[in-house]
Amino acid sequence: MAHPASTHPRFAELQEQLDGLEQAVLRGDATAVETASAQVQAAMKSAPRPAEIKNWGATLQADMDMAALRLSQLRQTVVRASAQNDRVLNNLLPGQAKQPTYGRLSVTTRNGPGQAFLSA
Repeated sequence: MAHPASTHPRFAELQEQLDGLEQAVLRGDATAVETASAQVQAAMKSAPRPAEIKNWGATLQADMDMAALRLSQLRQTVVRASAQNDRVLNNLLPGQAKQPTYGRLSVTTRNGPGQAFLSA
């Protein structure tokens, strides 16, 4: 995907990582999605602190907003693909299916807090 030249090297790196994640999702390659996702997370860990971002100009803030939007869209796509895979596995191999990654834990007893949290 062609992107306008970012005015900050961190955004250029993040866009590169997001491109890799997008390509892996489009290929349907789970291993590549996992690897690309880890690379995106690594790029985000090196992100500047909010105090530093406040001093940036409007262009850099717009770059950040676009990267955040793209990341959220890709995350949503990955979660949907995972849910579809879980449903297919459940239908084809019901004995082999595991609990969905993003599903709620089943509540069999009332042991207090923690029963309704995501299982991931």
